[in-house]
Amino acid sequence: MERELTPPAAGDVRVRDTRDDDMAAITAIYAHWVETGTASFELEAPSQAEMRRRFAGYRESGFPWLTAERQGEVIGYAYAGAYRPRPAYRFTAEDSIYLHPGATGHGAGRLLLGALLDRLRADGFRSVIAVIGDPGVNRASVALHGAAGFAPFGVARRIGFKFERWLDVAYMQLEF
Repeated sequence: MERELTPPAAGDVRVRDTRDDDMAAITAIYAHWVETGTASFELEAPSQAEMRRRFAGYRESGFPWLTAERQGEVIGYAYAGAYRPRPAYRFTAEDSIYLHPGATGHGAGRLLLGALLDRLRADGFRSVIAVIGDPGVNRASVALHGAAGFAPFGVARRIGFKFERWLDVAYMQLEF
C-alpha cells in the first residue's frame, strides 16, 4: 500500500462484482486499515489466502461483494453479510466498505455503498446495519452512511481495545 493514487473523480470509478483476481489488492487495502486504523477491530491483517476464504464464504452464502476500480486498478471494495446468524434476521444485512487510502473523500465510497444497497434491496433485504468502529475517528464512515439514509440507533461504549485504547462502536440502520 506504499504507492499513492491520483484521487479518483467519481465519474472515473466503475463498480462491479468482485473477482478472485482482485484479492491481492483487496488484501492490501484491508491490511492498511487493520494495521493503521480503528475501523476494523482485527489486530493482525489477514493473509491473502484468508481473504480469499472469506470472499468465497460470503459469495457461497449469496451475499454481494463489490469492487470499485479506476482505470483497471482496484481502489476499494464493499460487501454485505448476515447481521446475525439466527433465521429471524435473514432480511437484515451488515455492510462493510474499505477504500485505498488515496481514494477516500472523492465519491468512490458513495458509489460502492449505493451499488451495494441496490443489490441488497433487489435481493429482498429489508434492513442494513452499519457497525462503525471508533466513530469519533471514523467520521467519514458515519457521514457516508448518514448521506445514504442510515439513521443512528446507538453507540456501544468502550467495547473494543486496540492501539492501547478503548474504542466505541456506532450502530446505524437503513430500512428499505
